[in-house]
Amino acid sequence: MIDKETRNRIISLIHQEVVPAIGCTEPMSVALCTAKATEQLGCRPDHIEAKLSANILKNAMGVGIPGTGMIGLPIAIALGALIGKSAYQLEVLKDLTPEALEEGKQYIAENRIDIGLKDGSCDKLYVEITVTAGEKSSRAIISGGHTTFIEPASQRMDTQTKESGQEDDEIALNMRLVYDFATTTPIDEIRFIEETRTYNMNAAREALKGNYGHNLGKTIDRPMAKGIFGNSIFCHIISRTASACDARMGGAMIPVMSNSGSGNQGICATNPVCVYAKENENTEEELIRALMLSHLTAIYIKQSLGKLSALCGCVVASIGSSVGITYLMGGDYERVCYAVKNMIANLTGMICDGAKPACSLKITSSVSTAVLSALLSIEGKCVSSEEGIVDDCVDQSIHNLTAIGADGMGITDEMVLNIMTRKK
Repeated sequence: MIDKETRNRIISLIHQEVVPAIGCTEPMSVALCTAKATEQLGCRPDHIEAKLSANILKNAMGVGIPGTGMIGLPIAIALGALIGKSAYQLEVLKDLTPEALEEGKQYIAENRIDIGLKDGSCDKLYVEITVTAGEKSSRAIISGGHTTFIEPASQRMDTQTKESGQEDDEIALNMRLVYDFATTTPIDEIRFIEETRTYNMNAAREALKGNYGHNLGKTIDRPMAKGIFGNSIFCHIISRTASACDARMGGAMIPVMSNSGSGNQGICATNPVCVYAKENENTEEELIRALMLSHLTAIYIKQSLGKLSALCGCVVASIGSSVGITYLMGGDYERVCYAVKNMIANLTGMICDGAKPACSLKITSSVSTAVLSALLSIEGKCVSSEEGIVDDCVDQSIHNLTAIGADGMGITDEMVLNIMTRKK
């Protein structure tokens, strides 16, 4: 068993990366930064200037803002200033009322908001908000993480103190450590991960009560789709996962448990594992360990990929769900590594072209591959090191994937942003 100090550091990391969020995390991060700048200002701002990294802009352009029926950054920024509370973190807009929404629409109509790209080099996750009222002004900056303030300075010190815990440095994970932690840690120490099921499966249920996004989850549940997919575990997995994404990207006021700054990644790492465990009649302990294996695998991969990249985050999270399902099928460490390699051989290169309702399509593709990769691994089938970017070492295979996503796809990221902005 892993020693207690190491277990505590990993648990601290999970609590930092697996947190509740309402709506897409990029516009919520911008709203959070706006709320903090406004709180520092001490009054309603007359004008708001937002300078954003390209990745933040890309991920916030086409996504629904919860409870508003609107998409994009202007309403998120307006509401961040008018009713946002920074103490709520990524649930910053949860106090939204119909009256506040009308006030936010009027604020936008008065042309009080300017949004643009940050000049010069900055982190891929960068939000700079300057608010003014008369001769007074205030600025807040988030960088590196969706809730990581580097300005104001007092907030930076508070964040560093809060996140440092027992250790100053984030623990470096590897696949063996992830597997051993998930499968051997005393169950009461990791039972908290069940909260992801409570949040994310509830989001799937709530989605069925409305028409969100492209209604992909509901479409898969309809008779015509059942004639194609059947009434199977596979069908239920992709339906419950897509439904939660439909609701989140469509602007439903439903909280989800995110992973590494992404609600879609949290959904993708959770719902396939929960559906499989229920229908396969796995025990509660097996489900808890599978969820931990799934979420921690995603966190591990994001350590070298970064919070935002040109690679679709659903690829990362579905690798997590694949290893979680492999574990629930009775797979050992070797079979889990097989599942990881099978995923990398298939999905590498899926681009991120921003958060939007169509993300449910990418989630469905990723989760479908996760199930297939798990099935192959249980049969002892694994893509070999003679094929493509897969290496004999599972950790090197992961780093090959993240090198492509973080570095190799940089020009792709620029081209995607150019295409998206030219459409406006």
